[in-house]
Amino acid sequence: MFRIVFVLDIYDCTVVHAQGGNRQNYQPIHKSSVLCNSSKPLAVINAIKPKEVYIADLNTLQGIGAHGINFDDIHAVSKQVKTMLDPAVSSLSDVGEALSVAGDVIIGTETASLDTISNAALEFPGRVNVSIDIKNGRILTCDPDMPDDPLKVIGMLNDMDVHDIIILDMDRVGTSSGVNAQFLSTIAASSNHDVLLGGGVKDMSDLETLKDIGLKGALVATALHNGKIPITMIQ
Repeated sequence: MFRIVFVLDIYDCTVVHAQGGNRQNYQPIHKSSVLCNSSKPLAVINAIKPKEVYIADLNTLQGIGAHGINFDDIHAVSKQVKTMLDPAVSSLSDVGEALSVAGDVIIGTETASLDTISNAALEFPGRVNVSIDIKNGRILTCDPDMPDDPLKVIGMLNDMDVHDIIILDMDRVGTSSGVNAQFLSTIAASSNHDVLLGGGVKDMSDLETLKDIGLKGALVATALHNGKIPITMIQ
């Protein structure tokens, strides 16, 4: 089954419209959405009623504001819908904290080392998703041992007990610019895990392309809020 996962980018307890990775310029989602008239996380969920949600905690990802400022809202959402959370994991304790407010955790290369990913997969089997974060064509990482080549990272993850792999193309987030089918088909063919795409999905034809080349799902927000993908697709 091809999964369409609804994305909530939360900053200061507000759902914002993520565009191109320029986080400081994100605006409340209700200003651009045809689906909701509020930007409060639970109000957005109640309006759209998705089956599955991906949450990016933009405060922790940027190191801005009080720690855990969005956790009450995230926990409230996770009580209503299956939720995976990217809380800017950099240590094993971060993983445990995230799993106390959400069903699954996303560990991104932007913030976590390979050692942290490996240890988390051992400590929390089946509840860890790995996001390979890409910006300007390069893997975002602070780990000197992290390869530049996404295919090499995929090869290392193949031996770990993780759930899903997310290819997060930050340059395409919120842009509706389409998908890189050739690159993604190579990734999907090389991975032992299900691969999901985040960033660039513009319409139903992109979803069909992703399905045809072997991906198992996509993270979608903008194409839902602007009406290019029917709301029923995520319900």
